[in-house]
Formats: sequence, C-alpha cells, structure tokens
Amino acid sequence: MQPFTTLTSHMVAIPTENIDTDQIIPAQFLKTISKKGLGQNLFYHWRYNDDGSPCADFPLNRPTAQGAQILLAGDNFGCGSSREHAPWSLMDFGFTAVISTSFADIFRNNSLKNGLLPIIVDEDTHEQLMSLVAEDPHTEVSVDLASQTIVLPDGRSVHFPIDNFSKTCLLEGLDQLGYLLKQADAVAAFEAKHPARVNTSQ
Repeated sequence: MQPFTTLTSHMVAIPTENIDTDQIIPAQFLKTISKKGLGQNLFYHWRYNDDGSPCADFPLNRPTAQGAQILLAGDNFGCGSSREHAPWSLMDFGFTAVISTSFADIFRNNSLKNGLLPIIVDEDTHEQLMSLVAEDPHTEVSVDLASQTIVLPDGRSVHFPIDNFSKTCLLEGLDQLGYLLKQADAVAAFEAKHPARVNTSQ
C-alpha cells in the first residue's frame, strides 16, 4: 500500500445518493482476485451503452475526469453488499479519496483497509464543492491526512473524522497485517517477559 499523506487534485462529481456497491462494480466483474484492470469496469452500467460504447454524458467519460484523484459522491455512498472490489475499482481508475456526507460502514472499512480515503464533510461544504465543480470541473482541493483537513479554493479549512488506527496505517502505507508485523519486536519482548502459562510438554 502506498502511504497517503497529502493530496491536491481536481474532482469528479457524481451527486447521486445511495450508490451501492453493485453500481460501483457490477457482480459479473467479481470473479477476479486481481486489483488490476477493474477501473475500466467502474460504474459499468452507467458508464457504457448496451453496445459497449461510452456514454458521453457520464462524468467519468468526460475529458475533465482525466487525472482526477478525488470522487465527490452523493450521500450514503457504497451501500449494499460487501465487496472489496468496490474500492479496488475506484483506486484502479485513479481515485485515492472519496468525499461524501456519509458512507456505508462496510464500504468505508474496506476502503480504509485498501488505502482509499473516505472523507466525510458536512452538507454545506458538500453543496459548496458540488457547486464549484459544476462551475469549473478543474477546481482543486487539498487534503492533509495528518491534520485531517481539506482546504477549499477560498482557503477555508474543513476538518474530517478518521480513527487513529486507520490514520496511522494510511500515513505509513500499511495494511492490518503490515501493522502487526511492524510490532513483531514488541510482541517478542512481551512474550519473553511473560512465560507460557500452558504446559506444552504433554
């Protein structure tokens, strides 16, 4: 996992509320266990016509989506069934953060475990961001994970919540296993000071 420290990027806005994981990455693409290539199937049924041609009006198909690392999504993003393929597909497309007013818990947890930062903002900030993107799709915001803030184009700083464990893992580029392995010396020292209480000789 790559460390997440700071990010400055323009945004792609998909304001639809209650986007579920089957809309993010449909079930027919869940057979793979590879993260590579899933980005081309992100929002597949919204992004492509029945003949496979791109829907010109869909936000991800517009030229302004190129290079965007932040998805600005509607409320309750990532609801529905649990599938790690959802954050995988978002990241493979190029997103490293998603901004919304709320996330489904399972999607949020899967995102944090895979290096995708879900950012919760208040409704007024969310509405402001949507308006800014509508006016200028190249509008940029800056994210600083250490301070848990987003800096808007007008200079206003907005704080967002994240638990300390997930924050540490993202800053250091560690998944849960990587975090545990990093504590190997501390675990060994603890074990050395505490003799085994179970008799293994029998």
